[in-house]
Amino acid sequence: ATQLQLAPGEMADQVIVLGGGLAGHCAAHTVLEQGGRVLLLDKSAFCGGNSTKATSGINGAATRAQRALKIQDSAELFEADTAKSAGAGLRRDLVRALTHLSGPGVEWLSDRFGLDLSLVSQLGAHSVPRTHRGPELFPGMSITYRLMETFEEAAKAEPARARLINKAKAVQLIGDASGVRGVVYEREGQRFEEYGCVVIATGGFAADFADHSLLQEVEQEWRSSPAWKAVRNLPALRSLPTTNGDHCTGDGIKMARSIGANVVDMSFVQVHPTGLVNPTEPEAKVKWLAAEALRGVGALMLNRHGRRFCDELGKRDYVSSCMFNDEGPFWLVLNSAAAKEIQWHCDHYIGRGVMWRLADLAALAAHLRVAPAVLQETFAQYTAGAANKSDPFGKTTFNAMPWKTNDYFYVCQITPVVHYTMGGIEVNDRAQVKSTTGAVIPGLYAAGEVVGGVHGHNRLGGSSLLGCVVFGRLAGQSATQHLLRELLRTRASGGGSTEPSSAKQVLEIDWQRRAVTLLPASSADPKTAAVATIPQSTSSGKPSSQQQQQQPAKKLLKLTAAEVAKHNSKTDCWVILHGKVYDVTPFLQDHPGGAKSILAYAGRDATKEFDMLHKPNIITKYATEFLIGEIGESTATAAPTAPAPASAPPSSSSSVPPPVAGGVTMAELQKHNTAEDCWTAIHNVVYNLTPFLQDHPGGASILVKYAGKDSTKAFDAAGHPSDIVSQLGLEHLIVGPLISSGTSEAPEAPPPSSSAAAA
Repeated sequence: ATQLQLAPGEMADQVIVLGGGLAGHCAAHTVLEQGGRVLLLDKSAFCGGNSTKATSGINGAATRAQRALKIQDSAELFEADTAKSAGAGLRRDLVRALTHLSGPGVEWLSDRFGLDLSLVSQLGAHSVPRTHRGPELFPGMSITYRLMETFEEAAKAEPARARLINKAKAVQLIGDASGVRGVVYEREGQRFEEYGCVVIATGGFAADFADHSLLQEVEQEWRSSPAWKAVRNLPALRSLPTTNGDHCTGDGIKMARSIGANVVDMSFVQVHPTGLVNPTEPEAKVKWLAAEALRGVGALMLNRHGRRFCDELGKRDYVSSCMFNDEGPFWLVLNSAAAKEIQWHCDHYIGRGVMWRLADLAALAAHLRVAPAVLQETFAQYTAGAANKSDPFGKTTFNAMPWKTNDYFYVCQITPVVHYTMGGIEVNDRAQVKSTTGAVIPGLYAAGEVVGGVHGHNRLGGSSLLGCVVFGRLAGQSATQHLLRELLRTRASGGGSTEPSSAKQVLEIDWQRRAVTLLPASSADPKTAAVATIPQSTSSGKPSSQQQQQQPAKKLLKLTAAEVAKHNSKTDCWVILHGKVYDVTPFLQDHPGGAKSILAYAGRDATKEFDMLHKPNIITKYATEFLIGEIGESTATAAPTAPAPASAPPSSSSSVPPPVAGGVTMAELQKHNTAEDCWTAIHNVVYNLTPFLQDHPGGASILVKYAGKDSTKAFDAAGHPSDIVSQLGLEHLIVGPLISSGTSEAPEAPPPSSSAAAA
């Protein structure tokens, strides 16, 4: 279906932005600010993309926040740092645009969208602190969501100027190297065409792992990069895990290349050293990222022997190279002083099951499987080196000092991951796309990770979000200027028409609304403009809020936490949020953060972790249809539980007998002492760990060691958090209280939620 027919050489009066991440939204907002009209297309059910996952912040030089903190910085110093990181891949014009527009970009976010970016930290390879974030949430999430929310409001207020269509996959650019005039996209099995100049903001290709993919295409050249020259056993690029969602497959690069756009630096694929390993699925292809800010506040990196092996604040390729040349598993460790600087992140990672708080040095040593004396020596050497400014790895910035042995610690296991692709579409410093001949392709622009050449061989932490903002704004400005210039040129020459029978058009400029609209000369009514023939905004194909309000109120079930806990798989996933129960099974594939982000809390109360990342209105905007009940006295006999597929394994709770009335004696506990029948007591509470053995992060053998015994001492020595039972959703493993022989009264004990089902 074609919404608008144009004569050859004619340009429609809109900018089409492909991709709803931060770069796309920066471009879209800039078009609106410049007085233009914009259509935003995103292939996912929800916008946000990889931008929402950025964990460290956004770089900016000479900002108000830096001045308030008396940080001496300049665009020139930032440019020098970026040029050094870029190495032989430096493109000076792009680096200058990135760094010299960084301060204005950060101020634009603060002033235009009211974002608090007052906290400033120093990341690896930066000369001074310049990475900005706010006091709450991941900065990528808070920044991108604010722009998403503001654009949705604009689309509602002025639907003739701002439109958003989700689940719309762009498949072809309309045009060639001589000019681009529109795009073909697919939605719900149909093809549509939209006309206008195009901004590509579709992201990189760090999850393009298939055969004949872009990652496969660049593998050999990537291996020959100077960054890996000293690596003895470099793994295959596609064998590494990634931090990117499955939407990052280089769609925009492939489309642009097919019409003659040039691509550059495609082999510059960045490997990040701190992908988080979840011990329950260590081989998972997609991993969460440990924010670089963790190292910025003072975290140490240790190898399997409990020793440091690099400057933790070095460039990402340097740190990754050191890991490839050393022995894992590798650990990221924070002392109490470092953790307090970034407590929100630590709490978030603990909630996801990828970080642990350990009570003392002995517990940390046990977790790392090294002798406490080794860690004592490591910490003493590091503290002495910091005091003497003589670090063996050349480190010059030391935070969270000193490292003491009488402290508590946070630790996570880390591994190198494919994180960012520096290569992509070639642009100039106005975000205009270049062809293979070096000429600008009229009507085509690019911004964000889809652009190549901005970061050279290596991207500095904090410059990913910055690239989205700077080049998103440049693309929006350039596209709007091109649009106005072309409309004035074609109308002045009398060329082009949106109606075959009409030779004249009226270009209406509304200075008060800062809007440009193309009207048939015979009409004074803006409703008859070309825009009227184009479909209106849709956000993931859901009914409007008005339609939802007209639907009859849903009768909610009363459910207990124990009943919710039974629904804990990807085929049957319930979660509790603020006392209400949601069946999010059909939402898993559409969740912007990926299904795993929800499955980590399947069958559990996810309120604390949800509130860390989301605003309260997210539930009312997107999750109302999934609401099925609330926590209270059970009426679950009428619960609409879908049967599991025939191939689905039985729930782990099905193999656990009901709680033992009156409690369990030690003599009874001792009978259950094998891998096939494994009970243990922790803080006077007895657990049947049999169905949990294969999932235990530390392996089954450590639990079987305490089968039929009281494992409280070992449990405490391991430093498990007091609420680990509720964290892991293991309340169903409780058999009953441990009681003395000959009595039905249980001894005094902490409630089950203060115990844990892991030794």
